[in-house]
Amino acid sequence: MKVIYTEKSQLLASRVAQNLGAKLSTVKYTTFPDGEQYVRVEELDDEMLVVASTVDGMSAMQVLLLMDACEGRDVTLVLPYMGYARQDKKFNDGEPISARALAKALSEGAARVLTVNIHDPSVLSHFRCPAENLSVAPEIGAYIKEQKIENPLILSPDEGAWEFAKAVAGPYGLDCDHLNKTRLSGSEVTMAPKHLDAKGRDCVIVDDIIATGGSTALAASMLMEQGAKSVRAAGVHGVFASGGYIKLMQAGLADVANSDTIERASSRFTASRIIAEAVRK
Repeated sequence: MKVIYTEKSQLLASRVAQNLGAKLSTVKYTTFPDGEQYVRVEELDDEMLVVASTVDGMSAMQVLLLMDACEGRDVTLVLPYMGYARQDKKFNDGEPISARALAKALSEGAARVLTVNIHDPSVLSHFRCPAENLSVAPEIGAYIKEQKIENPLILSPDEGAWEFAKAVAGPYGLDCDHLNKTRLSGSEVTMAPKHLDAKGRDCVIVDDIIATGGSTALAASMLMEQGAKSVRAAGVHGVFASGGYIKLMQAGLADVANSDTIERASSRFTASRIIAEAVRK
């Protein structure tokens, strides 16, 4: 097996290859003056593993070209972060279902697809080959344990993400709850843990994606007003759009961490182990 990658997934691809004991193939990239992408895979094998987070339009085009370069081979496509997956319904006439469009395009030539904490698992039905969603929740739990935080309280931002928080906390016996939003007036809301008290606790807000950081920053400030000892955030995908990372730092969070599905300076834990385990199956 050879492992190849898009430009923005080099670190994760190298870690996956190391976990598998597989060889990375050199991939050459060029951008022409008109913006066209060119790729060339220097070493092909009968079995290929493509690691490609579609974090932007360039990355999406690169993975399409990589898949075509692997034509006729047994290809496993890993989409650690699948951009465009959040538009999974048609809300207005004339809108595309972008998750469906990308899934269909990326299915071409793939024997199977692996995603990581995709926002809505129903998107997997749009792939035209077997597709499986993996979870980094255990890696987040391990990271929190490594920080040696005394009696941390794991919190999801809402009830919908509570199952994810439980998957983070459960294997390590950590307390877990979800934040509950209460509207006090037309313009004022408060957020607090639904069942447990944040006072005197080191709170860790966990989620599948940190998009703009706005909701997490607001929740952190309210938790500290309620007497929390500290507040941290840990997410799978660190998007940090619109200055999201700075927003969280300015809100007084003690730590902000994410995985390497999107490679950032704040990538403190890796999705490589769970990906390698799934590939071996």
